[in-house]
Amino acid sequence: MAVEMSGEYTGGLKMTLRHGPSGTEIATAAPKDNMGDGSSFSPTDLLAASLGACMVTTMAIVAQREGIPFEGAGFVLEKNMRADPRRVDSVPVKLRMPRGLTAEQRTRLEHIARTCPVERSLHPDVRREIEFVYE
Repeated sequence: MAVEMSGEYTGGLKMTLRHGPSGTEIATAAPKDNMGDGSSFSPTDLLAASLGACMVTTMAIVAQREGIPFEGAGFVLEKNMRADPRRVDSVPVKLRMPRGLTAEQRTRLEHIARTCPVERSLHPDVRREIEFVYE
């Protein structure tokens, strides 16, 4: 399924991205360490945030379908860059999981997170350290 998106350079090392189907817009800005003002997500920030969002979203889809309680789930991650060549080096992710899940539910959801589409799409050189935190 194809999804059309577009982007327009707005000056000052900033872009406005538009999601075709919904019309939602996101602003990006170059980071401070790469000539920008860091006033918004950078493109590589979006890449890292996409990993966390994909992991939680795919777990939520399975949880909803299988009747697993999932309220309160979320993520915190860190994007670490490398200089030569400039690229994302590592993305440690902490996934906050709801309490009360059985061992079987935990195993199922952890597998789903580790195989989400963004995780599978990242180059193997991007290191991922995934931690599941159960409240």
